[in-house]
Amino acid sequence: MHTPVKTAIVDAHVHVWDPARGFPWIRPGSPHHRAFTLADLSAAGDGLDVAGSVLVEASRGDTGETATLRAAARRRPDLVAGYVGNLHCYADRTPRRFAALLRRWGAGAPAGLRAGGASWADVPPGVAALLPVLADHGVVLELNLHAGAVRTAAELAGRHPGLVVVLDHLGNPPNVARADPGAWLRDLDAVRHQPGVVVKISGLLTQQSGAPAADVDALVAAALDAAGPERCMIGSDWPICLPAGSRADSLAAAARALDHLPAGAATMVRRGTALRVYGNGTMDGAHS
Repeated sequence: MHTPVKTAIVDAHVHVWDPARGFPWIRPGSPHHRAFTLADLSAAGDGLDVAGSVLVEASRGDTGETATLRAAARRRPDLVAGYVGNLHCYADRTPRRFAALLRRWGAGAPAGLRAGGASWADVPPGVAALLPVLADHGVVLELNLHAGAVRTAAELAGRHPGLVVVLDHLGNPPNVARADPGAWLRDLDAVRHQPGVVVKISGLLTQQSGAPAADVDALVAAALDAAGPERCMIGSDWPICLPAGSRADSLAAAARALDHLPAGAATMVRRGTALRVYGNGTMDGAHS
């Protein structure tokens, strides 16, 4: 076993929201039904060696959320290393209009834009036409699909050379305490041969709740084996993680399997991959 080396983390997956401004999926009475602000994010990082965080849209479902995230990145560059907006809200734009929008945003453009749903079939049809524009402008496609995410990411990366596709939450494998991850493992073989696919080690506390730590670590090890450290990054999924554990708990679960890696490889996963993948704008401001 390699001796773990403490390196400042880029937390590649956090959210902020205020249910008073939308977010219909957040049900009244749930632990998430409250405003989570940049101040809360900062407080959740107290005592953690976090170099910066990537804000990820939280399905408010309108362009206003993108504007809010962009403003947050401008306001707190010490805290926010980049942001990922919602791609669905731009699905009605032609590729030309969408490209013009990205140019207007300039240095304030999102590092990525996210598509999600039960499967790729549930993503708005207009999204597909925008993928070459993302590739041309160095904007990441972030994927959060409940089924077939890994296979879809490999197919899209193969179809669009130059497009970087980030898989949220390991590509959403099933909870290994309740289901066999065999299909997910088989799909990872395609990732091995698609250098445009990046895997985010996140969401473990909630999605793998109740699963033995060794089995969860085996999922992470499989992702690392398929993509390599240079195509893996970690995220806390704060504040989604909170019912299951703190931001520190979530980052520890994501980083646990890195102890077996050489120091340079572990550093790549802890921060290097995120800096490279999301480095088209404010990400350059991440500090240690």
